[in-house]
Amino acid sequence: MNWSDDGIILGGRRFGEGGLILDVLTRTRGRRSGLVYGGSSRKRRAQYEAGNSVSLSWTGRLEDSLGRFDVAEASRERAARVLDDPAALAAISAIAAILRGGLDEGDAAGSALFDATELLLDQIEAREIWPALYVRWELGLLSALGFGLDLDECALSGANDGLTHVSPKTGRAVRGSEAEEYVDRLLRLPLFLTTPTAHVAPDDIADGLMLTGYFMEERLFGGLNRGMPPERTRLVGRILKSRQS
Repeated sequence: MNWSDDGIILGGRRFGEGGLILDVLTRTRGRRSGLVYGGSSRKRRAQYEAGNSVSLSWTGRLEDSLGRFDVAEASRERAARVLDDPAALAAISAIAAILRGGLDEGDAAGSALFDATELLLDQIEAREIWPALYVRWELGLLSALGFGLDLDECALSGANDGLTHVSPKTGRAVRGSEAEEYVDRLLRLPLFLTTPTAHVAPDDIADGLMLTGYFMEERLFGGLNRGMPPERTRLVGRILKSRQS
């Protein structure tokens, strides 16, 4: 059997003499893997960099078998455009690692993340824009995988304005003014996650990364008995350093 699709390269590992087992997020079939003959050669290595967008076809005996990829030339080579931006390179690596570690092979939720991932990667050269998009992407990832946060109204009063924190136990938003006794145990909720037009300050990015990171570690990777990908930890350090400079 065979199929064709659009894909985002998530990375790969060498196989045999010159082969490459490639991981890809596809538009309609979630995360998929396949063997690329000659894919680890120096001549073709740049084509399979994480973050690249490609058109590909898969051929195999069974849908859940490894199969073989035929990959067209990358339509968008993103890492090559941000070689002078360590934070952006770290973001591409983190996005790929989170998707590889958090999605099962063929998981339909991966397809729901395809367009949002392409949008984020397309903005990776815009240094003042992509960090906020990245936090929103992680929030969307949690939702797509069944771990979404409830940020629509205060868990205590039902009010839908003035939301400032999130409960680490329930994932529900609250007004800090209504939770004074235990506000220090809550996670800060930056305004830009509930109001798209809000100004985004460096502290907001830090708060957003802490918020999404907590639930990714506890609910997503914790549920899989895996730790947070180190690429994500390195990204947080890069973002915070770049926002302070």
